[in-house]
Amino acid sequence: MKQKLKNSVGIITGATSGMGKAIAMVFAKEGARLILSGRNLEKGNELADQLKNSIFIPGDISIPETNKKLVKEAIDHFGKLDFISLNAGALGLGNVVDLPIEIWKNTLETNLSSIFYLSKYAIPHLLHSESGTILINASIAAFKSFPQHPAYCASKAAALALMKQLAVEYAPKVRVNAICPGPVDTPLLWDSAKAFKNPESAVENAKNATLLQRLGTPDDIAKLALFLVTDDSSWITGSAITIDGGILNT
Repeated sequence: MKQKLKNSVGIITGATSGMGKAIAMVFAKEGARLILSGRNLEKGNELADQLKNSIFIPGDISIPETNKKLVKEAIDHFGKLDFISLNAGALGLGNVVDLPIEIWKNTLETNLSSIFYLSKYAIPHLLHSESGTILINASIAAFKSFPQHPAYCASKAAALALMKQLAVEYAPKVRVNAICPGPVDTPLLWDSAKAFKNPESAVENAKNATLLQRLGTPDDIAKLALFLVTDDSSWITGSAITIDGGILNT
């Protein structure tokens, strides 16, 4: 069977765990050559060793120079860039009054500014690709508020606004879309549940609130991500696609 991303080159942030890792594994299986980004050097190197044609570059994507380096590494090692998949995220738990300003700033830098930074440096190269694509991993938190999540919800909503702006400005050469996951069984979900008095019950309640009566898996997200960076979705841009087990309908 033909690999859907054979000879494609991409950057994946948040690649060392959860949804970002699953996306990296699926994309590599489909033939992509990857620059992987994350903060955990050991996990990143293990993943790069496991995958073919992958290079791990550690760093903090809330810093502009880190993103500039990721693009440079892609061009230096592989000679082109076809897509970027942005998955890094921070929660910044706390209500508006009690949330330290530095945590607010860090959450927005990680969840929002990093999208601007990597897109800024990647787009000049994506414009030369035959299938330039930007895929943002957002959240249903862009549409729904959660207790103790002001920075997270605000940053995810803003990420969708930025996605649409990018889609308008760089069409038709570059497609830009966002995935909006619901409760997916990742470390971030369990960290998010700490905002509630009983985290285990909060996760169980989230599962039971989905129409499909289960948590999502990282592989669920990776399959949708694959669709959105391939020509299978060639007439989709500027879209925020919800993948949440139907929880927003309850």
